Amino acid sequence: MNIILQLIFAVALGVTAFLFAKRIKFIRRNILLGRDLDRSDRKDERWKLMFKVAVGQSKMVVNPIAGALHIVVYLGFLIVNVEMIEIVVDGLFGTHRFLSTILGSFYDVLVASFEFFAVGVILACAIFLIRRNVLNIKRFLGKEMTSWPKSDANIILVVEILLMSAFLIMNATDGILQTRGAEHYSQAGSFPISSIFTGIFNGMSDGALIAIERIAWWFHILGVMAFLVYVTYSKHFHIMLAFPNVWYSKLTAKGQLDNNQDVKKEVEMMLDPNADPFAAPAPDANAAPPAPFGAKDVKDLTWKSIMDGYTCTECGRCTDNCPANMTGKLLSPRKVMMDVRDRADEFGKNIDCNKGEFKEDGKSLLGDYITAEELWACTSCNACVEACPVNNDPLAVIMDLRRFLVMEESKAPMELNLMMQNIENNQAPWQFSPQDRFNWATEDD
Repeated sequence: MNIILQLIFAVALGVTAFLFAKRIKFIRRNILLGRDLDRSDRKDERWKLMFKVAVGQSKMVVNPIAGALHIVVYLGFLIVNVEMIEIVVDGLFGTHRFLSTILGSFYDVLVASFEFFAVGVILACAIFLIRRNVLNIKRFLGKEMTSWPKSDANIILVVEILLMSAFLIMNATDGILQTRGAEHYSQAGSFPISSIFTGIFNGMSDGALIAIERIAWWFHILGVMAFLVYVTYSKHFHIMLAFPNVWYSKLTAKGQLDNNQDVKKEVEMMLDPNADPFAAPAPDANAAPPAPFGAKDVKDLTWKSIMDGYTCTECGRCTDNCPANMTGKLLSPRKVMMDVRDRADEFGKNIDCNKGEFKEDGKSLLGDYITAEELWACTSCNACVEACPVNNDPLAVIMDLRRFLVMEESKAPMELNLMMQNIENNQAPWQFSPQDRFNWATEDD
């Protein structure tokens, strides 16, 4: 019987690894559809930033209550799942609390800390559920927060509560079986929290306790396996992507926008009195068509912008701090990030369904997902970038889509077109001839 259970465990582990790797490969391919961008400079700064923001959760504590609760869940998730190493070994080889034979008395300290963190995770997740479903905090609402985003957040919180509860039940019954000297349950571990509830199980037979302990054990491990696959489809994928996403952050000043290098070259040649317009090599008829100015679809964005979409936590801090959104404008930076992710998923599935090539589907990120009204509502103030706990940059997406509107489709608001026309004709944004520019200082006759 034990051999059969070990085989079942091995198959479940293998299926989990396969599905997880398949989804990771899909997401990685989608991210690399984006334009190239070099973010390999200033490595020391990048490591420091990653440890500060992604590991140290520095942006989360801006809101002390939510930040503290998130840190509890974050640490609990990391520390409690150290015991997954033990569960995997026990499941494959039929051992009982494998790490106790290696760690000795320190194992008791480790298991005790696991239990305290498990309780912390349960309480924090319960509070998060109340915040989301009872208090109706504004930043959890919005037109982009449809049934799936709302359900996704609740599913994860409920699952974490169930997994940690199963962990404590497993320990409680395991502890009783150890004291009874039951076969296979060698003395190992300290259970300061779960032992409080042993009164519920003390009157049960060994067989009943073993059944409960095994059910809790299998529920916990299979739940973690399912969670590992599910999270790659969820906003909670940020628990993995946050670290590289922060490492590849933009390190230049937030107000410094990137120049389009092709446009820059054209302008420099126009302004260079010694430039020879006929010196350029003849165009290559076999060359690929030039890349568009700006972005119309996800493949025109940089790979970092697509990674931002997959890293988005949907927490709403960006939208909550957006001055355009505060004044009732259509713009929501969170929606921009979610739209990038959703379109990237759709784009990738299209490629998979058409043998590795994208088949035109009559849709694009610009227009079908993000409208011009949303884009022109942005004031480019960078409030969304500053607020994001995983260093996403919605403004980079907005600026690329704007560039396409202006430079490829000549679709800009009338006020902006008028200003550009005045700059072209009058070298200033106003409708005054350069000769009349100093009239304000002339004394009246």
